[in-house]
Amino acid sequence: MLSIAGPTYFPIALVARLPFAMMVVGVLTLVVTGRDSLAFGGLSSAMVGIGSAAVGPLVGAAADRFGQRRAVLAAGIVNSLALLLMAWVVFSPLPGWAVLASAALVGASAPQVGPMSRSRVVTMITTKLPEGRRGRTLLSMMAYESAADEVIFVFGPVIVGMLATTMSPAAPMIGAAALTILFVGAFALHPTGRATDQHAAGTVEQAPARELRDPALVTVVAGVFGVGLFFGFTLTGLTAFMRDAGNAEAAGLFYGVMGVGSAALALGSALLPDAFTLGRRWITFSLAMVAGASLIAAAPSLPWLVAGLAVAGIGVGPTLVTEFSLGAARSPRGRSATVMTILGSAIILGQSLASAVNGELAERFGTGVAQCMPLVATLIVLSAGLVNAGLTRRQSEAATRAGEGEGDQPGPFAT
Repeated sequence: MLSIAGPTYFPIALVARLPFAMMVVGVLTLVVTGRDSLAFGGLSSAMVGIGSAAVGPLVGAAADRFGQRRAVLAAGIVNSLALLLMAWVVFSPLPGWAVLASAALVGASAPQVGPMSRSRVVTMITTKLPEGRRGRTLLSMMAYESAADEVIFVFGPVIVGMLATTMSPAAPMIGAAALTILFVGAFALHPTGRATDQHAAGTVEQAPARELRDPALVTVVAGVFGVGLFFGFTLTGLTAFMRDAGNAEAAGLFYGVMGVGSAALALGSALLPDAFTLGRRWITFSLAMVAGASLIAAAPSLPWLVAGLAVAGIGVGPTLVTEFSLGAARSPRGRSATVMTILGSAIILGQSLASAVNGELAERFGTGVAQCMPLVATLIVLSAGLVNAGLTRRQSEAATRAGEGEGDQPGPFAT
């Protein structure tokens, strides 16, 4: 893939994801400090997710139709301005609705670099590699992409925490704006963007939009949404815990513990045998998330909480690899960017809504209740995995009855 994408593509695409990962946590930290309310900070974070969920898929659809270069570059310019606006509005005398509107604009204009990168990779694999190499290469690249997202989504809050504690609460938003201009712009203009511009030229016929409602694909979206909920519930519960200890700004630093095992296992998941199918991986690794969330819920002290984060991290990375691999495999023809942005928006929406809900729960009922909510999210991820297994099994049985499954060998995309 390096020879196809070029030596600069993956470093640029990695750093260009960082502003997206910093948005929710940056808004939460900014508003909690500037408006002195964890609940309002959570609500502001939710507006980021709502904006992203409402507009993100449209950005993906625009990329599928007009090419990524124009869609990503336009979104990046608007987003950098929205981040700077948000940093000013929070400390201005403007009322709360202005803060919420600014947060929604930040989410709506998010360039969606992670989903766009996946779409580019899928396009390059399916158009430039021989068919015999595509399956294993796709799985390996989805493992890398998920590991990259995992590293960014975990260490994005760490960077926010470092900037907020050493400089000012507005520093993460200003830094994200600068990164957006530099690296999202470079990503948009990278030569690999031409690989997806074939849609703009009309050389690829798109499948009907109704195929996006396929239950198997919707199940994947639900699973990714559950992981986003886990991120939001966990970070907000940790923020409440650290606030009680008088050090709320440091929550992002401890949150980074989850990324150590998560990123490593996400990368390593490409080495798992084909007999350990994606459906089984989803269930297995989501059980590890449940175990970690159970530790977080029962943690009496910070060391136990950190231990729960470490255990949950074992499951988060491979689960995301599985879900995005299934999403890529189930994308309707010509709608890869749309599907990937839907999945990316599902993460940010889940993270944002969970931040809002858990912020309110923490203020109304205490930190103990907030610590239990990550367990709810992991049960959603596990349930979606079980539904996926059932749907895949029924599809396999139907194919066998129709005589289409004769001679098929089990692969990594089977249950």
